[in-house]
Amino acid sequence: MWFPLRSSCAFGALLLVGVILESSGASAQPQRRPYRIGVLNNAFVPGSPPVMGLRAGIKAAGLEEGRDVSFDVRSTGSDEKRTAMLAAALARENPDIIVAIGENETRAAKAAAPQTPIVFTQVADPVAVGLVASVARPGGLLTGVSNLFTELVPKRLEVAKELMPNLRRVLVVYDAQDAASAAGARKAQETAPSLKLNVVVRPVRTQEEAVRELKTASARDVLLTPATLNLNIVELILNLNLYVVAPAIFPSSFWVQAGGVASYGVDYYAENVQAARLVARILRGARPGDLPVEGANKLELALNRKTLQAFGVTIPTALAVRADRVFEGIGE
Repeated sequence: MWFPLRSSCAFGALLLVGVILESSGASAQPQRRPYRIGVLNNAFVPGSPPVMGLRAGIKAAGLEEGRDVSFDVRSTGSDEKRTAMLAAALARENPDIIVAIGENETRAAKAAAPQTPIVFTQVADPVAVGLVASVARPGGLLTGVSNLFTELVPKRLEVAKELMPNLRRVLVVYDAQDAASAAGARKAQETAPSLKLNVVVRPVRTQEEAVRELKTASARDVLLTPATLNLNIVELILNLNLYVVAPAIFPSSFWVQAGGVASYGVDYYAENVQAARLVARILRGARPGDLPVEGANKLELALNRKTLQAFGVTIPTALAVRADRVFEGIGE
């Protein structure tokens, strides 16, 4: 009579011990570490609009910083040597994925971390510059968001003509080794006849050459900025633009906020919010080479009233109505 009861008690005790041990073992298992997102940023500071957009996009995708992901941001200042050095340092940290902001940054990341998935932004034509095999099927470990630089060149020229109806000459100065800017210059030359414009193209190899060519412009001309930050030409244009030379049309409102006259193109913040969705998909198991390269899905027209006034230009009403952003000053 006692044996069944004792056996039942013993079995219950063993079962209880097993549950306790199982629970203890489960709680003792280490939690998965957050995914490491390395960022090679072409700006000078880690808090630039592209990085802020990336962080916001990652959060919107349901990944919490600290819990699910961590960021390692390296800012290159668009310096080629510094970019290579920082890409190598980032690769040594073994990130799960790299976000490369800029064409040179993408090349450096690819060279330094050939086995790491890469999502790029601020790349004008990733196929033409040899980063991916095709837009639809990138192949390999790269995908990203194209800023559609070349495709939007005609729209920038149209904006310039609307602002300055008597405009006749457009000057395009770019790094001779920059394939994306060369493609943009060709597109400008193709578009020029329909707008009765003379597009003067000047490829250069040094900053000194760039300054010399930029200073050939006058206030009656327009400077069309290049696709990349090579040779720091975009900064040179902005600085010269503010003090003496000619109005300049930029590819992003970021530069108009800093004092450029106008832009038509991507918003850097929004472009990287868009790229964050690709990052999240890859972290959740998607293959980068199977994800089509996307075109930037938010384009905007931006004008700077103060800088335009400095060149004696009043914003036409029709253009002001269409503008997504009108800056009244510099750095607002």
